[in-house]
Amino acid sequence: MSHSEEVRDLETIPVGALRLMPTRGCAQIGAKVDEYLVKWRTERESEHKGSLAYAGYQRDSYILDAKLPRFGSGEGKCTINESVRGADIYILVDVCNYSETYKLCGHINHMSPDDHYQDVKRVIAAVGGKARRINIIMPFLYEGRQHKRTSRESLDCALALQELTSMGVDNIITFDAHDPRVQNSIPLHGFETVTPTYQFTKALLKNVPDIKLDADHMMVISPDEGALSRAVYMANIIGLNVGMFYKRRDYSRIVDGRNPIVAHEYLGTDLSGKDAIIIDDMISSGDSALDVAAELKRRNANRIFLATTFGLFTNGLEKFDKAFEDGLLYRVLTTNLVYQTPELLSRPWYINCDMSKYIAYLIDTLNHDASVSDLLNPSARIQRILKKYGQGQTNE
Repeated sequence: MSHSEEVRDLETIPVGALRLMPTRGCAQIGAKVDEYLVKWRTERESEHKGSLAYAGYQRDSYILDAKLPRFGSGEGKCTINESVRGADIYILVDVCNYSETYKLCGHINHMSPDDHYQDVKRVIAAVGGKARRINIIMPFLYEGRQHKRTSRESLDCALALQELTSMGVDNIITFDAHDPRVQNSIPLHGFETVTPTYQFTKALLKNVPDIKLDADHMMVISPDEGALSRAVYMANIIGLNVGMFYKRRDYSRIVDGRNPIVAHEYLGTDLSGKDAIIIDDMISSGDSALDVAAELKRRNANRIFLATTFGLFTNGLEKFDKAFEDGLLYRVLTTNLVYQTPELLSRPWYINCDMSKYIAYLIDTLNHDASVSDLLNPSARIQRILKKYGQGQTNE
């Protein structure tokens, strides 16, 4: 990325002294974000740098000295060991990081999304209203899949958002929310949902040298109705056609709490010989994505790419290994916004899209109370890398 873009033109005064608070399970991405912020703020020239408004602007690290210990009973607390008065705090949380553990009466317990969410509340409670502003960066929105009510059931995501804002949170930044309309539950607070389309495009161009991103050689595929807007957005920016599947379900039966899928029906133009990229927000077990890939192969698609923001792989990687060996899937792209196992990172079919620089941009810009519109809409940046790619330059 060009030097001019890295050092953003931020002329406004910071809201408060910047502090990062990566919760348990976010240490890795938190350290990367911190590294970028330290670098940029050391390099940034500003005539006001010595003024009172910029106190604590340049630091060796912005990470808050805080701990989230557990008692032997499994209960927890947050302890902050430095002053946060007047600070602009950014809490980073990965609610899907099940690799984090704690002891419960001698047993090893893996942290669930509920545990991580509770830790966020503990941090806010420890801050105790002393901060200038509290922002939460929660890439995988807690309970985002429980976003609407279809029968007598709980509305967990809306409840969580209301709880956080009532505790004093000003901004919530999430990535590719399962349903962005859940923000209607907190209409007077900042809620941004960001799509990593730019990072996917960049990763494809960098890792697949012979890829041809044009309508004659590639199609964007939505695996169901819910993902259509994501697919249309990416296709429109790059200039590709869209195909879509819808799930035909058997509404006369219920299996494992839902109506079973009878078939995936395809809507779209001919796929013969074209590469296809399936776009979705998450890979959970991966079953429906692999079903869609099989359907695409049946329609003579060439290479099949799967790009999703969150790779949860809840049922392991074996199915994906087999799909790769059988020539069903060519590459899978997911981000480091949720926990990635070492096994996943070592797979030949896996492409990792690092989002830490992008999160650092967002934090840096928000701390200056500057507009993040250009970061939320990556259209211009995508056009720029496509142009460079067209000129034979693949590394930005």
